[in-house]
Amino acid sequence: MSVMNCENKIECRVRLDCFAYILLVSLLLLILFGSVRADDYLLGVGDVVKIQVYEHKDLTTSVPISERGTIRFWLLGEVKIGGLSATRAEDKLAKLLSKKGFIKNPQVSLIVADYRSQQISILGWVNKPGKYSIEGFSTILDVIAMAGGLKADAGEVVNVLKNNNGRTTKVIVDIGQIYTGNLSLNVQIGHDDVVVVPKMDVFFVYGQVRRSNSYRLERSTTVMQALSLAGGLTDRGTDRGLRVSRKSNGQIKELNVGLNDLLKPNDVLYVKESLF
Repeated sequence: MSVMNCENKIECRVRLDCFAYILLVSLLLLILFGSVRADDYLLGVGDVVKIQVYEHKDLTTSVPISERGTIRFWLLGEVKIGGLSATRAEDKLAKLLSKKGFIKNPQVSLIVADYRSQQISILGWVNKPGKYSIEGFSTILDVIAMAGGLKADAGEVVNVLKNNNGRTTKVIVDIGQIYTGNLSLNVQIGHDDVVVVPKMDVFFVYGQVRRSNSYRLERSTTVMQALSLAGGLTDRGTDRGLRVSRKSNGQIKELNVGLNDLLKPNDVLYVKESLF
């Protein structure tokens, strides 16, 4: 059976509020930290930079950074700026213009007109999976927002495969905890990182309940809560002899459970018919 999404207005409202919270936090981070940390972005191959020199409009140009990490700039010829921040690239161009006697005390401005060198991938249960260019300081919430947000049946634990000088490390990020305000988990996403959003964990309820179906497995979901989600017991149902089928090490095990026991992903809870 298919997973039930937004069974009632309250559940829908909660999910919409969570998505709105993501966008709000991303915007706040951009406002608070974007200007401070924009210089963390290192210029790379394919980026298009716009260069201006104060009181020298004839030197204004927009040029791409070549495979060698260089640009062609009038008066100076080929200049290597790949791997530098925008500020350091400005300083380098200004020093060269001054050192070669072209302009005294030049004021150079360099901005990235088109970000192309720093790219990440986001896959799985987002609305627009794919490859995206990032601009300077970007976080897990930023890239989720770029991908159109999470789908209604997305999981709350996201895997980030980070590229550290050719070595791949896996970072597990609990998005649900970020929703509650723990922004320390809003990790930075860098060039070549891959974000994988899995589908939500579910459990199943069958037997003498009013709504046999599959349901989203929230944190610390108990058997009692599962029965409540399933509409409670039918007139013929009993909470005695509750059983769970659970897959472990490739084998299905049948377990007796109580109302306060916790369910695990893909558990199948079965409610028996009362004999009396």
